[in-house]
Amino acid sequence: QMVDGEQRTQTTRQARLRNSTTVFLVGNIEPTMEWYKQLGFECDYYPPGFAILRRDGIEIFLQQQPGYVPPEDPGRSKRHAWNVYIVTDDVKALYAEYSALPGVKISRQLCPQEYGMMEFDVMDLNGHRLVFAQPIR
Repeated sequence: QMVDGEQRTQTTRQARLRNSTTVFLVGNIEPTMEWYKQLGFECDYYPPGFAILRRDGIEIFLQQQPGYVPPEDPGRSKRHAWNVYIVTDDVKALYAEYSALPGVKISRQLCPQEYGMMEFDVMDLNGHRLVFAQPIR
């Protein structure tokens, strides 16, 4: 196709994906925001039903559905399935920080994994399992 006498060239460059954001559906957005503040997250609240949690380069979105309770999932519980996997530059310091917080439940203690990561888990007030990890050097 000719436009103004010039040949238009199609770019074949593929779009690059930039990042990914975890989105949690909750029935209790305000208590959830308060809980994440303990973990050092800042909150931007857009009432009535949306919030953005941020700490350093990590974002988590909260969507509110009044009265929402996650369904029981025995298989998920048995497997200790993850909801978010967050890599940090100092997992031991983060473990110490979170272990000192009375409102935070460490659901898996800091431990090295055979795939080369040092990890621990925290369970939030809605049962979401957050994994914090760092490569073992």
